[in-house]
Amino acid sequence: MARQKRSWAEPYRIKMVEPIRMTTRKHRENAIRTAGYNTFLLRSDDVYIDLLTDSGTSAMSDNQWAGLMLGDEAYAGSRSFYHLEEAVADIYGYPELVPTHQGRGAEHILSQILIKPGDVIPGNMYFTTTRFHQEYAGGEFVDIIIDEAHDATSTHPFKGNVDLDKLRTVIADAGAARIPYISVETNVNMAGGQPLSMANLRETYALCRQHGILLMLDATRALENAWFIQQREPGYAKRSVREILLEICSYSDGATVSSKKDNLVNIGGFLALRDPELARRARGLLVAFEGLQTYGGMSGRDMEALSRGIYEMVETDDHVRARVGQVEYLGNKLIAAGVPVALPIGGHGVFLNAQAMLPHIPQEQFPAQSLAAALYVDSGVRSMERGVVSAGRDPKTGENRHPRLELVRLTIPRRVYTQAHMDVVAESVEAVYAERDKIRGLTMTYEPEDLRFFQARFEPVSVTEVLPPRSRS
Repeated sequence: MARQKRSWAEPYRIKMVEPIRMTTRKHRENAIRTAGYNTFLLRSDDVYIDLLTDSGTSAMSDNQWAGLMLGDEAYAGSRSFYHLEEAVADIYGYPELVPTHQGRGAEHILSQILIKPGDVIPGNMYFTTTRFHQEYAGGEFVDIIIDEAHDATSTHPFKGNVDLDKLRTVIADAGAARIPYISVETNVNMAGGQPLSMANLRETYALCRQHGILLMLDATRALENAWFIQQREPGYAKRSVREILLEICSYSDGATVSSKKDNLVNIGGFLALRDPELARRARGLLVAFEGLQTYGGMSGRDMEALSRGIYEMVETDDHVRARVGQVEYLGNKLIAAGVPVALPIGGHGVFLNAQAMLPHIPQEQFPAQSLAAALYVDSGVRSMERGVVSAGRDPKTGENRHPRLELVRLTIPRRVYTQAHMDVVAESVEAVYAERDKIRGLTMTYEPEDLRFFQARFEPVSVTEVLPPRSRS
């Protein structure tokens, strides 16, 4: 008789708690109005369950907290830096470490040392800050992800894959000399936390080497990508995520990492490289923009906690199994309730398909932003928009970019919430979906020049704007 599959449980015990409180609907209506219908502008005290981001919101372990007390705060030559350098070399396989305050510090330095005006940077779908730094340095991002990544209903197991034909076309059109590096993101955020396969990464790296082009990873969520490779790719079922992660990084010339995700800390990041000369140039900018080469933008205690978090995340496979398992738990509850979500369920969050949920709201009225605001009003759950607002404007035309994916991200912090919290979230999403016809679109009242989704403000469209023309009289 086949053995029944047993339930899994989180591989930790709760040792300390932080109280949270539910507010009234009237309070939340006032709060979202004051925030300009932008969940980024809400005060955390007004939020019940915070799924805005998994960046810097993880719970650290007792071992990491102990490390905070042992951090070496020497301005130069901190021993905590050397602990971090050892951890990065051991787990990621890169010999050169450039510490930064977080991932976008690493993106800035990498872009500045490699990109010249007029360069082209192919990548497997854009990420907001990554593309900003590439464009700020004078480059142009070109999307080379497979077409399935732009289809929320596709169940392709590796929607983060590079389309090699698209890459070959970019190389032929732009010329290898104008391509400083290929930007390859692991567990592609804007596609819904979707992984790329090891086979695809290996082929992409081989093509880059053939043309003398560097391959740089965004390895921020490479651990989750390693998990999906273990679960989905033939030949990897018996390999540990630690082994798979090291192989992922071996098919690259360097990586930027926001340590506020996989690495289980609240602040920090790094640029890791293989070429000592590139590292020398990067450290020159590090000293100017972040801090000395042996602390970058972090304190000694931050580096100590980070080095321990890097080892903790791969100590066994139990951590990432529970981490992704909680995301899948929420996603599967929503699928069972008939709520349209991006498929397959990703590694760091569940992405609601706002276009499918709110077909009556045109993209110019920001359906994902509207949905995120409605969800907050219903239950105090904070989520975030990943659609036309995040995509920003085309720098050449000034027009809004219109991505095919218009999503709301429910991002799960690591080791923070219980399954009961996920039940509350699912019930709220289901309730909002049941009343979806009542949700109105938004108009933007304030738009920053760069990365507008962080600070933009909105207000609901007027009734006359949503009525058909013949009804307005």
